[in-house]
Amino acid sequence: MRHRKPKFINEYLDRHGRPRIYLRKPGQKQIPLPTPLYSEAFWTAYRAAMEGEPERIARAMPGSIAAAVHGYYGSIEFKSLADSTQAVYRGALDRFVASKYGNGPVAKIKTHHVNAIIDEMASTPAAASNFRKRLSGVMEYAVSAGMRTDNPVKDAKRIRYESDGHRTWSEEDIAAYRKKWKIGTPERLAMEVLLHTGLRRSDAVRVGWRHVAGGRIEITAQKTGVELSIPIRAELMGYIKNCPKDGDAFIAKTGGAARSEKAFSAYISEAAAKADLPEGSSPHGLRKAACRRLAEAGCSARQIMAITGHTDIREVERYCREAEKKLLADAAMAKLDDHFDVQKLPNQPDELGNSDDKELKSLTGKGAWRSRQDSNLRPSA
Repeated sequence: MRHRKPKFINEYLDRHGRPRIYLRKPGQKQIPLPTPLYSEAFWTAYRAAMEGEPERIARAMPGSIAAAVHGYYGSIEFKSLADSTQAVYRGALDRFVASKYGNGPVAKIKTHHVNAIIDEMASTPAAASNFRKRLSGVMEYAVSAGMRTDNPVKDAKRIRYESDGHRTWSEEDIAAYRKKWKIGTPERLAMEVLLHTGLRRSDAVRVGWRHVAGGRIEITAQKTGVELSIPIRAELMGYIKNCPKDGDAFIAKTGGAARSEKAFSAYISEAAAKADLPEGSSPHGLRKAACRRLAEAGCSARQIMAITGHTDIREVERYCREAEKKLLADAAMAKLDDHFDVQKLPNQPDELGNSDDKELKSLTGKGAWRSRQDSNLRPSA
């Protein structure tokens, strides 16, 4: 279904191939909006802009928290964020400004005030932790703008909470998905693109032939602005070679139009469910699987970052540590096998002949373990 482009919207690709959307009202300064077009984040920002948010910003009380937040929106730190990230930040900060705190003087807020705000969000610790980070950014801006002398969030309480994050796809998951979705199906193509590139969903939904040059995918990560140059493995080329050369993206809807991020997540999750994969099998879980595979292949954290575009090495080092743990465990058991001869000991109890023990013997190859130190012992007469 074709959508009619909203009023005053200008959409184009910048020199890095990144999609850009601006609201351009006659006689007014253009306003950047989050991509993709027609996404939930886009509509939220579009409606706010159409309702005259710039005018509302101008009416913020000087020196207030609201003024600091809106000033932060105009800072280089905020504007350098991806459009989709800006929309997420705005959602949290705009709700804060609309609360009882918005008109309060930003210079008067203390660490204990921040702690009280965090305590109010105790039922949603993940949201509280994220909000703490957003508010810290605002306070850093306020310091740079001369609105206050320090950042009260720095010494505020930090929130600890248990989170499994996005579930990483296992090799068994990948095999089950491939068994369900054969080569040539769009569901299979979508999974393989994610697995063989490690791209975020925001980049996976727009990567296409326009990003291919010299056997590599050359694309700028929408979230971070990191320029990626990913070699195309022969296996991936086998999946994308029949994609239309004039299509918007490899992962496209019927008719060639690119999918939105939100719709793409639902698409992968639904396809995974039909393949009987566990709940929570998402596009980001495939990105994590790509990282896991690279780590298990022996790649360093820096090598993995060159493919995935991570900017925080600590995130990637987790995959390396997990892969190293497996290798160390394998090496440990190999040493144990080498240290102990697996031999059948004399006078074994008769019950060792049952089916369970036969299975054990088949796994060990010879029977019970016996140390080398005992290998020369003979049964007494």
